[in-house]
Amino acid sequence: MKLKLPLAIGDAPPSRWRIWWIAARPRTLALSATPVLVGSALAWAEGASPRLGIALATLTAALLIQIGTNLLNDASDFERGNDRPGRLGPLRVTAAGWASAASVRRAALLAFAFAFALGVFLAVSGGWPIVIIGLSSLAAGAMYSAGPKPISHTPFGELFVWLFFGVFAVSGSHWLQAERLSPAALLAGAALGLPAAAVLLVNNLRDLAADTAAGRMTLAAVLGEAPARDTHAVLMIAPFFVLPLLSALLPSRHGLWLALAALPAAFEVVRAMRRAHGVALNDVLARSARAQFLFGLFLALGCLLPL
Repeated sequence: MKLKLPLAIGDAPPSRWRIWWIAARPRTLALSATPVLVGSALAWAEGASPRLGIALATLTAALLIQIGTNLLNDASDFERGNDRPGRLGPLRVTAAGWASAASVRRAALLAFAFAFALGVFLAVSGGWPIVIIGLSSLAAGAMYSAGPKPISHTPFGELFVWLFFGVFAVSGSHWLQAERLSPAALLAGAALGLPAAAVLLVNNLRDLAADTAAGRMTLAAVLGEAPARDTHAVLMIAPFFVLPLLSALLPSRHGLWLALAALPAAFEVVRAMRRAHGVALNDVLARSARAQFLFGLFLALGCLLPL
């Protein structure tokens, strides 16, 4: 069933569980799940024995960190006055009056607390590299919206996404399965983080006018509209040029080329980005996330194919 999101402040609130479902921003959660799939699949392709319990804990922790980040962003943007009635993106639950900023913030801290607990379990298994990745991920999730200079108010948001939804997430998931650093995992993480960063770029382009008026210097604000659209195209297409390098690192895994099946979706979202403006960018954002998921899913499947 497709969830219909109200677009105006003052609309009647949905049921309580739907309020929190909306606040978690489920359409973007694949951005944190996909790197875990890719990192784990790469480790298994390289000969590591599957540790399914560890993979499930990694996936859950990654989702909780993103949910906590989304919730904190919801509350912080409302408190800073960024979510106004004319907002072009999906309405946030705090701005809608469906939940107080304090309750949304408490929910964010609860998500971070559960992620930390899982992180302790994972650190016992993965050692100090997982401690570093886990703590830095939690800190970055909190700093994205909170503090005197949130990451979301700077041009470095896309870099944050590339690192934590790409390089660190894939290589950390790989480490938890294989307990070693893998050049293939680092490369795959760098590739997967690019379309994830493109999702944020679409978000910031949609909100360009409001962000500029509020003094938020996002990457879209620094680049300007036309260069931001060009950058989105690069971020969506560049991962496919990484496939020959991955294939060279894993010459026995010809199934890696299955990731090319996601190329039509990437091209289509680039074309949609060229002509979309205003509210239409919400659909481009969702389709960019979907294209990233398809690239990661086909890449993970390709790693596991006995080809």
